[in-house]
Amino acid sequence: MRLRGFLLFAYMSFTYMSLHAQDQFLRKGIDEMDLFREFLAIANDANDLDDIQLNVDWCIKHLEQRGFDTEVWVTETRPLLFAEYSADGRMDVPTVLFYFHADGQSVDPQFWYQADPYDPVLKREVEGEGWVETDWAALSVEDFDPELRIFARSSSDSKCNIMMLLLALDLMKENNESLPYHLKLILDFEEEKGSPSLPQAVIDHQEALSCDMLVIYDGPKHTTNQPTLSFGARGIATVSLTVYGPVFPQHSGHYGNYAPNPAMRLAQLLASMKDDQGRVVIPGYYDGIEINEEVAAILAAVPDDEQTIQAKLGVADIDSVGSYYQEALQYPSLNVRGLSAGWVGAEARTIVPSQAVAEIDIRLVKETPPARMRRLIEDHIRAQGYHIVTDKPTQRERQMYPRICRVNGRPGYDAFRTDFDSEIGLWLTGALTDAFGQTPVRNRTMGGSIPISPFVKTLEVPAVVVPMANKDNNQHSPNENLRLGNYIDGLKTMYYILTTPVME
Repeated sequence: MRLRGFLLFAYMSFTYMSLHAQDQFLRKGIDEMDLFREFLAIANDANDLDDIQLNVDWCIKHLEQRGFDTEVWVTETRPLLFAEYSADGRMDVPTVLFYFHADGQSVDPQFWYQADPYDPVLKREVEGEGWVETDWAALSVEDFDPELRIFARSSSDSKCNIMMLLLALDLMKENNESLPYHLKLILDFEEEKGSPSLPQAVIDHQEALSCDMLVIYDGPKHTTNQPTLSFGARGIATVSLTVYGPVFPQHSGHYGNYAPNPAMRLAQLLASMKDDQGRVVIPGYYDGIEINEEVAAILAAVPDDEQTIQAKLGVADIDSVGSYYQEALQYPSLNVRGLSAGWVGAEARTIVPSQAVAEIDIRLVKETPPARMRRLIEDHIRAQGYHIVTDKPTQRERQMYPRICRVNGRPGYDAFRTDFDSEIGLWLTGALTDAFGQTPVRNRTMGGSIPISPFVKTLEVPAVVVPMANKDNNQHSPNENLRLGNYIDGLKTMYYILTTPVME
């Protein structure tokens, strides 16, 4: 009887501690919701320096309250915030750098289903009605609904990650937990603008940023919403193409069949870059990329449902760059993100346009640096008979060259990729496994691009992305949202990463 009583007491104690461990994240997230709402209410469009400064000040205040030393780094565009926290003065532990961004995409309020995109609202999905606003008083620990969502700009991309850090640090203090490594933070306030000043800032502050590894908090989790780690991200470069016709738009009755139509020529030029299956046919575009058996096994381990992905996209077929979603992400893309020529719709006019413009983005992989891809595209354009300029063509150039294409763009930044069995890979996999009792989904490459290559190249450190938000969060779009279950799980994830010693 004594043994049975002891076992029952032990079981009840373990169950209580397990429930308490889970409840502490929920309770902390609910109790501090006003602080998160306060943070979200600060407009954070990187185009507005005054708003960005308010975000910088808010972050400084709350990081210093938690024991960080902070320093603002002035750049040519927007400031960066650096913060540092010592592991109880110990010098024999690794140094980990965390990357966050606190800016958000611009907003157009007319497309939001709320009065102000920066005033967060709580919504519940109601069958037949969609997302319906509910009172914040509906939040409670006892009757918690993880499917409730916070709608606001940057709720998921990516102020939630900064809040998770702050609350996890508070929980550590309440639980008398100490940080098992030296922690540094870098907060980026123009990530959504491509972080143009970041590469030079990393070089200028290389000593301050020195670390053993880098953890990036950004992006959504896998579509299954399981704990997720992304061991790489695609880089990005942009190219703008302008093809010219007559100096001014011309009457299509008078000059149709005579003045070359730049819209048609641009369409033909773009069509020459891909085959009917969506594969880029520019020579050398996919050089250096190999999907061997080991890589194929890694990609196949990601639990994607191809039919579900295609159903959500509303497509009956896919491009044949890869035979499935994860394989497609291992190759560079060539995406036409916008076209312009003349007028359309109610404003359509019977004219031959004077010019046609195509905006292109290239999602890069580790084997395809931006400079080489830009060169391949330019070589292809020349091979189609075009003279390339970088400014508006002169009258002399118009008379000398039958086909002229203006090529501009931003070089962007490289992709990166880290091995699963690296020190940082094993550490983060272990931390998330301990937190949730299952091995996280591990992506070799995430689809989006984040400006991390300057850190990886300059500091020569491995990097891994820890995504927290729900996949269907509408990031960059109207009605961006964060699922509350993801917010609480993200807080738990952050806590375990902060309290798990780095494997050496």
